[in-house]
Order: sequence, then C-alpha cells, then structure tokens
Amino acid sequence: LTYSLDGILVFGLLFICTCAYLKKVPRLNSWLLSEKKGVWGVFYKAAVIGTRLHIAVALSCLVMAFYVIFLK
Repeated sequence: LTYSLDGILVFGLLFICTCAYLKKVPRLNSWLLSEKKGVWGVFYKAAVIGTRLHIAVALSCLVMAFYVIFLK
C-alpha cells in the first residue's frame, strides 16, 4: 500500500472541518464530542483545532483545493 502525502493532508483538513462543524450542532456535540480522552477524544481535539485556528484551516483548505484542481 502506498499513501500520498497530499491525500493524507486532504483527509486531515476535511476531518478537522467536519469535526468543527459538528461542534456547532447541539445534539451531535453532546454525543460525539463529549469525550476528551481516548480514541473518541480525537474528534474533540480536531473540533478544537478547527474552531481555534479557523483562519489557518480555511487558508489551508483553499491552498489544498488550488493544488488538487490545478497542479495535481
């Protein structure tokens, strides 16, 4: 199996954006993002990264979209 770095970066950015969005939904926030440790804590930590660094995440998404559409 071979993994490309740009695919992993796209997955990471989409995961962070999705978790940050789910944090805004009250029912999903209490169900999915209630655990702060362990395996389920990854969702919480990604949501925190997405909300605190929203400008950097948005710029990274734009750069990655430009790369995937025009350069790849």
